[in-house]
Amino acid sequence: MTAGAHAADASVREADAVSEGGDRLPDSVRALQRDGDGVLLLSHNRNALLAADIGVGITDPQGRPPWGADLYLDGDPASAVVIVEACRTARETALRGVRLAQAAAVIGATAVLAGRARRPAARGVTAFNAAAALGTAAGVWSAVRLLRRPPPLTASQHPWHAMDPATVLARAGGSDGGLTAEEARARVDPTGERPPTTSLGRAYLAEMANPLTPVLGAGAAMSASVGAVLDAVVIVAVTALSGLFGGFQRHRTDRAVAHLRRESAVMAKVVRDGEEITVPAEELAVGDVVNLNPGEVVPADGRLLEAHHMEVDESALTGESLPVAKNVAPVLASELGNRTSMVYEGTTVAAGHGRAVVVATGTATEAGRAAADGRGAAPSVGVERRLARITRTTLPVPLGSAAAVVAAGMLRGRPTRDTVGAGVGLAVASVPEGLPFLVSAAQLASARRLSARAALVRDPRAIEAAGRTDVLCFDKTGTLTQGRISLVAVAVGGDGDGRPLESLADEHDAVLAAALRATPCPHNGRELEHATDGAVTAGAKDAGVSRSTAAPGWRRTSSLPFEPSRGFHATRGRCGKRRILSVKGAPEEVVKRCATLSGRRVDRKGRKAILSAGEKLAAKGRRVLAVAELREAPGGKLTDEAVDGLEFLGFLAFADRVRGSARDAVSRIADAGVHIVMITGDHPGTAESMARELGVLDGRRVVTGAELDDLDDRALDELLPEVGVVARGTPCTGSAWCRRSNAWAARSR
Repeated sequence: MTAGAHAADASVREADAVSEGGDRLPDSVRALQRDGDGVLLLSHNRNALLAADIGVGITDPQGRPPWGADLYLDGDPASAVVIVEACRTARETALRGVRLAQAAAVIGATAVLAGRARRPAARGVTAFNAAAALGTAAGVWSAVRLLRRPPPLTASQHPWHAMDPATVLARAGGSDGGLTAEEARARVDPTGERPPTTSLGRAYLAEMANPLTPVLGAGAAMSASVGAVLDAVVIVAVTALSGLFGGFQRHRTDRAVAHLRRESAVMAKVVRDGEEITVPAEELAVGDVVNLNPGEVVPADGRLLEAHHMEVDESALTGESLPVAKNVAPVLASELGNRTSMVYEGTTVAAGHGRAVVVATGTATEAGRAAADGRGAAPSVGVERRLARITRTTLPVPLGSAAAVVAAGMLRGRPTRDTVGAGVGLAVASVPEGLPFLVSAAQLASARRLSARAALVRDPRAIEAAGRTDVLCFDKTGTLTQGRISLVAVAVGGDGDGRPLESLADEHDAVLAAALRATPCPHNGRELEHATDGAVTAGAKDAGVSRSTAAPGWRRTSSLPFEPSRGFHATRGRCGKRRILSVKGAPEEVVKRCATLSGRRVDRKGRKAILSAGEKLAAKGRRVLAVAELREAPGGKLTDEAVDGLEFLGFLAFADRVRGSARDAVSRIADAGVHIVMITGDHPGTAESMARELGVLDGRRVVTGAELDDLDDRALDELLPEVGVVARGTPCTGSAWCRRSNAWAARSR
């Protein structure tokens, strides 16, 4: 549970509940104690610390410790998470030790009562010693795992996006000329995230971690203790073989994933010692200056120092399907998508180029923090739960039967050794040692079938878990959609509806042809710099429209390229003896340069009506560009001032198209009784329009990430069944929503 000022801290985001803080905190502690809970409190409230069973004092904002606590920490609640994790690990280790002791007691007693050796008591002591050694080894292993966990991440204390470039360079310890090689080596974070190591032994141990393994191990030990060595060997062999099959599948998939990771490693063009070199992204340090060019993946979080016509595809991080224009001006924004002075790891430069100073690397980046926030203890999947249920249900039966056999034998006066041996044999025979093998075989068969469809299954148990899904959270961009912008409709004049490409009339073809003339031509097979230009070119090709449509013999003579400060692209060309000036760009920039519409002059009111029609198109979740032409254009040098007196032709509407198979897939999943939630970084209007097209809403609500952040867990649980779309969501919002969905689904079951 979390309470008070630390409730919103990123390091305690996974708290199960929120309690009252401040002066009410001691009462909250006592209320928990009345319910029978032992309370470990992390606070700087002295009264509450005295009321708690264990008080962990955190210094207040002035650095003063709360005297009277049992343990003292600095003011960072992230360090307190380590203490809580240590308590959890200690509790699990103690429980494991108790079970080992119980098993050793049973096996030792069996060895003493039914052992065939000359010194059965020594064999009993051996069982106790073996259990003690195993418990000690398990405790050391748990402690090592705990100490190797990366420290919890805290939110960045620097609003880099709101600072000017000079201030950012000073705070990050960098300079325009970049770091030196020595400085970079000293600053690289040695605790950063590293690719996971793979080994067959580790994969084998992971596969053996199922509820039946301890039962089978105890059964084998008991069989050996009464002299049934062959039975013990069979149980161990079948269990080991089952784990080996599953471990081999896991190891093979891990190697394939590691190979893909190596092949797709991100490289960065960084300035070191005043020269540009290329290094792996893992070798970047805070203060490095990196150069960013079109088509490159941003290697780390950075604050822009220079930006030239730069647009970044941030769909991988924010879910925003359209490229975001970037500039170096400081900006005050709480949402990642609105921080136009920043670039983030994992996003892609769609157009232009720039320079940025690195402000976060590895797990400290926004993408790394989101990945870490989504991690946690993996919930037990269906197979594990069913095996555990089978174990709990069936174990009392063989134990009871064995006890009855022993009791009957003792009453009849049979020798203790024979009676106990018969009871142990009956109990061991009831253990289904072949069940894990059959489960592994079925799962591996499914994994092999999926591999034929280019799917890598790391953990075969996940296949069964996927089939038992209750809530399915979809990322929209790139999952339900194609992940790239496309031309979807053309509108003529002040039409606010538009027509799809499949049903264009001649007047729509004329608008699209004018837009194509105002689009640069690709050279040497390269992609166009701006995504909208590529979408216009591809859309015109699909619609059968060329640059000479409605302008026979047209050829380009001069052009003004698109720039963010200009807001449009203009091209002048010849069609016979006439000069035609074609313009495509932002509606507000193009419309103010228009003088006529359908041959009639337009005034301020007319321009406002045209812009309203464009806004109607944009309200459907589309990006809109305006198109205009001047058929009798003057000669001379083409300048911004020369682009005036245009005839407004219409609008082009762009969107991220839905995948062809998405609608059918969503429909089939919904028919199977799965609650579908679409999570996206798009505007709520855009998200709702897409959700209706896919059939995701089905009477449910659209909420935003900001609304979810303001709700506690109880309110989230109540809201979840009513939600179909989460708009303006961040990666942390998505991972938090999925965790609550897991909890809600578990309670529903």
